Amino acid sequence: MNDQGFNRIIWSARRAGRALDVAKEQQLRHLEMHAAHYSLLAAASAHLGATGAELARELHVTPQNVASLANRLEQRGLIERRPNPRHLNVVEIWITDKGEELLAEADAAMIELERTIARVLGVDEAEKLRKLLEELADGLEHENRGFRAS
Repeated sequence: MNDQGFNRIIWSARRAGRALDVAKEQQLRHLEMHAAHYSLLAAASAHLGATGAELARELHVTPQNVASLANRLEQRGLIERRPNPRHLNVVEIWITDKGEELLAEADAAMIELERTIARVLGVDEAEKLRKLLEELADGLEHENRGFRAS
């Protein structure tokens, strides 16, 4: 494959990623939620009591980005911030019951999007794509070990 072919893989992946981002936003619209809010809620649910910095590392975004997203989720009563009992300057993020309920609805919307992907590609091809994407991510992470994107 020539250099031009490699470039097309990157651009095709970018195009697919953009289409997926749009589809996620559409699936979540009825919940008045953006994909970034969904990601933070899911991370807060999976990592109970994590700090904003920990969630930022998990989501590959800046702590400032998490703080901004958390403000919106806190205003909606979906998360709450609590001081760490041992380190009072450290604030933990906890998902509320209301947040868990909305997260369950958002998860259902994402499952429906996965079903759409399976309809578009076919079940076997969708599974092949999932495996290829995992293999690509693992391979690139291995190739780039020691390099940390900000």
